[in-house]
Amino acid sequence: MGKQPAIVVDNVSVLFNMNKEKVDNIKEYLIKLVTNKLHYNEFWALKDISFTIEKGERWGVLGFNGAGKSTLLKTIAGVIKPTKGSVKSAGIIAPMLELGAGFDLNYSGRENIFLYGATMGYSRKFIQSKYDQIVEFSELGEFIDSPVKNYSSGMRARLGFAIATAVEPQILILDEVLSVGDAKFRMKSEAKIRSMFDKGITVLFVSHNTNQVLNICDKAMILDHGKIIAKGDAVEICAKYDEMVNSKK
Repeated sequence: MGKQPAIVVDNVSVLFNMNKEKVDNIKEYLIKLVTNKLHYNEFWALKDISFTIEKGERWGVLGFNGAGKSTLLKTIAGVIKPTKGSVKSAGIIAPMLELGAGFDLNYSGRENIFLYGATMGYSRKFIQSKYDQIVEFSELGEFIDSPVKNYSSGMRARLGFAIATAVEPQILILDEVLSVGDAKFRMKSEAKIRSMFDKGITVLFVSHNTNQVLNICDKAMILDHGKIIAKGDAVEICAKYDEMVNSKK
């Protein structure tokens, strides 16, 4: 049997309507809406994107700021609905798109572990069985019972990463999260992801760091102004991206 697709992105385009003028409050917005005085600029964040990721493949997504990388990951994770085209995925997705995304800031780290697990479809009993492992990996210790709003960005990153990897999803989506925290934790996070490779996890990883992409991914793509301009072997694509970076200096 051949490989099975984990993610299929078929002719996906995403349109954002950007306000031409500033609207300061809801009342002003409603008045402009009723009187047809709301004017927009169309911005296509993604344009006719198509690719298939097989189960167990690890893809890096490279591109300059504004290329559409985060929009692509959010569309695959189901956070954004494509304007055109479709996205299909097979398996449980653990999206780490923004630090602390999905956390209730007024809840403690302990409460957020169970909340995050529930949003991924896991039972409280299952999350309880992973609880000690999550706390140990996050290195939060006594802070686990403090409200998440008091955490630093690095603490939130460690907690989110610890939960996402402890529940062993079939698809792991990472948006720059390995660039946060100290060097020790970044190395620990990369090692954790590599330890999941033998279990056939599929990885989609956005980064500006080609060394990280090469450490984690076997394939890569480059986005530019919402379009894929290159994709293939990670070594070749990372070399091409480094050339693009150097040419802009």
